[in-house]
Amino acid sequence: MEPRRVAITGVGVVGPCGIGRDDFFAGLLGPAPNGPRNVAEFDLGPYFDSPKESRRLDRFTHFATVATHEALEQSGSLDGYDPERVGVIIGTGVGGLHSIESQVQVLLEKGPRRVSPFLVPMMMANAASAHVSMKYGYQGPCETTVTACAASNQSIGNALNMIRWNRCDAMITGGSEAPLTATGQQGFINMTAISSAGISRPFDAERDGFVQAEGAGTLVLEEMESAKARGATILAELAGYATTADANHITAPSPGGRGAIRCMEMAVADAGLEAADVIHINAHGTSTPLSDAAEATAINHVFGEPGPLVTSTKGITGHALGAAGALEAAAVVLAMQHSKIPPTASFATPDPELPPINIVRDAPAEWTAGPSLSNSFGFGGHNATLVFKPAP
Repeated sequence: MEPRRVAITGVGVVGPCGIGRDDFFAGLLGPAPNGPRNVAEFDLGPYFDSPKESRRLDRFTHFATVATHEALEQSGSLDGYDPERVGVIIGTGVGGLHSIESQVQVLLEKGPRRVSPFLVPMMMANAASAHVSMKYGYQGPCETTVTACAASNQSIGNALNMIRWNRCDAMITGGSEAPLTATGQQGFINMTAISSAGISRPFDAERDGFVQAEGAGTLVLEEMESAKARGATILAELAGYATTADANHITAPSPGGRGAIRCMEMAVADAGLEAADVIHINAHGTSTPLSDAAEATAINHVFGEPGPLVTSTKGITGHALGAAGALEAAAVVLAMQHSKIPPTASFATPDPELPPINIVRDAPAEWTAGPSLSNSFGFGGHNATLVFKPAP
């Protein structure tokens, strides 16, 4: 069987630099804030049937629901598809951390009988996928990928293959994360992964750790010919995917970026491309010393010099863990739509210890959209790379 082509017809974003894809992309072109990147509070009323419904969902499920609403509004109705052939895969790193932490506090302060009976369905990592599936009546595969910072890319890649290999005709996919609780933040601080300056500066010589963030991104994927037949606007093509494991260390990347090298090479081949065809990479670029060094080494190894235009949007968004890849997939599609690649915010001083890569800095790069990668590399050694092409 020949793999079917996959169109992206909708993008939805709840981001720390903007709620909604337009404000999000404008935020990527603006100044970087300092400190944790929270999503601004907004009215949930338009997205849920009742206040009771929203109260029984964790913050990360709120984000996924709102992002999906926007993506589907842009895509247009999927009612023409058999609901048994429309699926949902939304990744996360930690799931309902707000619900867990708040109910532990209830247990300690008020006793066991006061713990909410809704705790389990609120905290479970699959809650966002399940809620979206039930809200829209999609009865195809409903799954959640939980692989730390690679969760969104693996979710999107798995959704791609559901359509490619004729299991589904359309998919809602992406990732959502709301990890900014007191415990969630302190855990990363105590492991010295967080920037002491509160600045995310990917690949910079002065980088000293990432900045924590929250948010969600979702894509509507459809089989290409079906999308054309119903008159959908095709935003981009999702053309390739690969995933590998470092098998090295629970938090540190493999030496020399070996796992990332294999992942990018396999993804490019999966898309039917050569390395020279790729003109843009949205890097994982977390602003941590080891991760950025491994990724720069891998990019240089695969693509040479000067190589594709490289940006890390985490300079603006911070690192949203399991949602990072979804926000960055949205950023790639929006960069194609706007003919601008956002710069790597706060990148000021090239690191002489890193091999040279072609970092977009200071101002957006005007471009004619072409084949692009988006990398996500997670704790546990999970690597995942997506390949995007402009709309045909």
